[in-house]
Amino acid sequence: MNHANRLFCFLFALLACASALAKPLPIPEPPSLDARSYILIDFDSGQVLAGKDPDKRIEPASITKLMTTFIVFDEIKKGNLSLDDKVTVSEKAWRMGGSKMFIEVGSQVTVDQLLHGMITASGNDATVALAEYVGGTESTFADYMNQYAKELGLTNSHFMDASGWPHENHYMSAHDIARLLSALIRDYPDLYEKYFHEKKFTYNGIEQYNRNSLLWSDDSVDGGKTGHTESAGYCLSASAKREGMRVVAVVTGTNSNNARKSQTAALLNYGFRFYENGHLFDAGKQIAEIRVWKGDQTMLPVVADGAVNVAYPRGQRDALTTSAELPSHLSAPVNKGDRLGTLNVKYDDQILAEVPLYAGANIAEGGIFRQLTDEVMMMFE
Repeated sequence: MNHANRLFCFLFALLACASALAKPLPIPEPPSLDARSYILIDFDSGQVLAGKDPDKRIEPASITKLMTTFIVFDEIKKGNLSLDDKVTVSEKAWRMGGSKMFIEVGSQVTVDQLLHGMITASGNDATVALAEYVGGTESTFADYMNQYAKELGLTNSHFMDASGWPHENHYMSAHDIARLLSALIRDYPDLYEKYFHEKKFTYNGIEQYNRNSLLWSDDSVDGGKTGHTESAGYCLSASAKREGMRVVAVVTGTNSNNARKSQTAALLNYGFRFYENGHLFDAGKQIAEIRVWKGDQTMLPVVADGAVNVAYPRGQRDALTTSAELPSHLSAPVNKGDRLGTLNVKYDDQILAEVPLYAGANIAEGGIFRQLTDEVMMMFE
């Protein structure tokens, strides 16, 4: 082989290596868990990173208390109640079975204490006391829960009580639980930090420990909620944050406390080990533009509803591609906020995120000359 041929072979091998290095790496398969359903989502984008039957309706048990908490937090944010408000404990709340805060009938307990009792000790008595204080009766509060579920887009959730007491028409899905926990963190960050990170709580001389045992074994876990009944199995929702990335995991229907802990930990570790998240577009930033016919302006900015974030395989940001699916023809009038299409974020051939796109401005109908001119031009498009 002469020198020129050797040089050609060397350069060809170099190019082949570079091509191999440039090819996107495959995403490792998530762990296979012995659970009825589970899900792992990226908090910033809502992107599903792993899951098994995530939209299957299951009995949520005490994870239901996330919705009760959401409503109480919202009432506090709106100024309708304060942490110092004193709640008189009803006989119904006092008689609740299952896990308890051990409040006494007729006693007055602050909203702050009841929140600790509901979230840390998972007290059914504390939960009913809060539900009655906000809604008058627990059944009325359950109506609130279903209204909030609709507003939050929880399409596979229906509530019959505030605590998660078993009922055939009381259900959630792993995906809905993850969405709800994410909404709690997003909408009420200060209250989430105050109550969900507590490892233990003492009331009436009784010290109780948070059933979310991941709080002791993983410093990145800062909250979540457990649930357990004989029919529901052992369930756990948890959120963790490492190096600026937050993920939310939900595991339902495992066979023990240790199983729900280890399986949730496996999901969290998978997310952090193999993914990172990135910011693609700021809120309100033009992502694309589209030609508008017969309008008083010709070009329309296209935006997303808020910032665009995506989770992608670790170290592979340069392998991401984006493309906007928009109408081939768009005529005025167009109203700001009109849904126009979808931004697809891809890694290799896999779609990681589908982000709705909207009109970023108003475009009114143009004058008669503009409309006639565009009518003719459209014939040649």
